Amino acid sequence: MEAKEFEVIIIGGSYAGLSTAMTLGRSLRKTLIIDAGKPCNRQSPHSHNFLTQDGSTPKEIAQIAKKQVAQYESISFYDGLATSGKKSDKGFEITTSKGAIFTAKKLVFAAGVKDLMPDIKGFSECWGISVVHCPYCHGYEIRNQKTAIIANGERAIHLATLVHNLTKEITIITLGKKNFEEKELQKLKEHRIQIIEKEVSAIEHQNGQLEKIVFKDGSSENFDCAYAAIPFEQNSKIPQELGCKITENGHIEVNFMQKTTEEGIFACGDNSTMMRSVSMAVSGGTITGAMINHELSQENF
Repeated sequence: MEAKEFEVIIIGGSYAGLSTAMTLGRSLRKTLIIDAGKPCNRQSPHSHNFLTQDGSTPKEIAQIAKKQVAQYESISFYDGLATSGKKSDKGFEITTSKGAIFTAKKLVFAAGVKDLMPDIKGFSECWGISVVHCPYCHGYEIRNQKTAIIANGERAIHLATLVHNLTKEITIITLGKKNFEEKELQKLKEHRIQIIEKEVSAIEHQNGQLEKIVFKDGSSENFDCAYAAIPFEQNSKIPQELGCKITENGHIEVNFMQKTTEEGIFACGDNSTMMRSVSMAVSGGTITGAMINHELSQENF
């Protein structure tokens, strides 16, 4: 690439980043998208709950989006990993793993998060296929099946209330001693939701389709699917390097305009909200692009 200076740099070129770029491209803003090409949902067979694209693969949606964004001449793409960033007299300076350096007045983080897989054999192979995180994204497809909820405490109860509308065969696997209040235990009993207080050693599956959950005591039980609450970390460490505040849940803190706690820096997509879905990422990206264009317009007028 010849150009090194931009009005906006977007780190992350999936749904949130591309949505931001489309809004900026339509406003003729000179914008660079830096993307490493590893979206967190790349293993999911289909994407749902997104109008006009319900049932498409994540890859198909991203390919269409990138093709449409690329039509705007002020948008540039860089295939690579952004590894460091710093503030400069021009705004921000971003360095990639290949040593390329780019500058911009505004910075957008849309690199998403990295799910941290538990030490359970077969779990990662099933993740996004038959072991899922979201009833809205996947629940309809696995409705009326024998379902495990691999979680404990408040998170398990939250999932149970949502999943109960989709199937009546639910078992909560707490991975150890259960952590529920008495009134919660009563509710679970009323809805015939079983609790297994055992740690899991493996998930037996066929090409990512769960068949059996094996416990550390040697016992096992057949299931068709499972929901799981697992930890995550930010895909990019640069926001923290630049002083952006991280919430107690691990997200980049943003306001309703997608602005972080650092002036000139925005964030959108999975890295800044617990509502992880394609539609929410696109919405956040559109807001981000509009707010950045508004700021640049005010500064340049």
